[in-house]
Amino acid sequence: MTQEARPLRIALLSYKGNPFCGGQGVYVRHLSRELAALGHSVEVIGAQPYPVLDAVGEGVVLTKLPSLDLYRQPDPFRTPGRGEYRDWIDVLEVATMWTGGFPEPLTFSLRARRHLAARRADFDVVHDNQTLGYGLLGLGLPLVTTIHHPITVDRRLELAAARDRKRRLSVRRWYGFTRMQKRVARRLPSVVTVSGSSREEIVADLGVRPQRIRTVPIGADTRLFAPDPAVAEVPGRIVTTSSADVPLKGLVFLVEALAKLRVTRPGAHLVVVGARPDKGPVARAIEDFGLGGAVEFVKGISDAELVDLIRGAQVACVPSLYEGFSLPAAEAMATGTALVATTGGAIPEVAGRDGETCLAVPPGDAGALAAALDRVLDDGELRRRLGAAGRARVLERFTWARAAQATAEVYREAIADRRAHRPRRPPIPALPPTARTATANTATVANTAANTAATADNAASAVSDDPATPVGSNR
Repeated sequence: MTQEARPLRIALLSYKGNPFCGGQGVYVRHLSRELAALGHSVEVIGAQPYPVLDAVGEGVVLTKLPSLDLYRQPDPFRTPGRGEYRDWIDVLEVATMWTGGFPEPLTFSLRARRHLAARRADFDVVHDNQTLGYGLLGLGLPLVTTIHHPITVDRRLELAAARDRKRRLSVRRWYGFTRMQKRVARRLPSVVTVSGSSREEIVADLGVRPQRIRTVPIGADTRLFAPDPAVAEVPGRIVTTSSADVPLKGLVFLVEALAKLRVTRPGAHLVVVGARPDKGPVARAIEDFGLGGAVEFVKGISDAELVDLIRGAQVACVPSLYEGFSLPAAEAMATGTALVATTGGAIPEVAGRDGETCLAVPPGDAGALAAALDRVLDDGELRRRLGAAGRARVLERFTWARAAQATAEVYREAIADRRAHRPRRPPIPALPPTARTATANTATVANTAANTAATADNAASAVSDDPATPVGSNR
């Protein structure tokens, strides 16, 4: 069997794997299944919340690489007990959280590095799902990295929405890991992204050379997300998905649009797939507009329940200010539900032309959202036409089988490129498996920070295309 034809052994890394809330878990779940269907072996290596996978035992294996799970419900931002600390990486994780930062991309990358160092012979390629941590540089294996969109975009939007100096300081500290992700991204040999819009942002924000980026659109599970005439429309139902109460998702504008809509259409109501926020802009907007009985949040529902929820809606809405792709748009379209969406980021690449496969509105415009929703709710023939055209668009362009085939081609290119251009320097040794018993005292944290800084600098230097290029260079 030729090198081009033989099945690949793939290590697919994901520092977060929730398949029901947030795009990264959905990506791992569906991509791993379709790669296995092509005959490849996929080992998903992930941390909490662990990925839910469809093809375990059928070409897909899950290896758990546990963190301290500091953000788990119902006790997020918890302080672990003394007996939970295993090594200096755990100490670093807690210390970063205590000081307002988000540690998981870095600490997962360090744990993954240690795990992969002992298993280099087991894999043909490593595929990182947007960790972009220092530990993944210089692994000694071909590396492909998916960047759905630069998290620097989220940081910008949250800073713009911050109401005071204290909040701005908090946002800057939380997103401190984006400095690492910029440094790592510039040294990646092969980047996959999901849209042309994301590609432009990756070049502009992260400084990645355009020739290193491949655009591979993702999609919907069109066997699951499909029309069903037996499911009746619920009059006035609008459905949306919001994985978090953050400015990027634009949910506050949809709530305001609903308030405007209900002046003339009192039966209009909103179902949000996601957790109800206890505080913040969305919670305040629901209270200020008196919409407590008109906005419902649903969480933890099954795939079948989600599909029926979308099928029963008269209109699906994506109100985001920015998206790197928009899985909710693709899934609603695949279901045959009429779509109203903003033109933020890559959404037009998915949703298509205004008036043909969706109704498109400017991001952040509650009035335009309300008008478009009212138009769709008022016109059954328009709903049917948009729904049918939307599904046809997804079937033609956005399926997971297509995404897996294109991703496998990128793997083979990365493997061939590594064979042709062997690294000038040997891979960095694995991180020490343990330090002395880890305790969260000042000295330990200080030593950990120093070790991590050294690891970061060495890693970045080892895989730089040009040894003279400094870590912070935009080249």
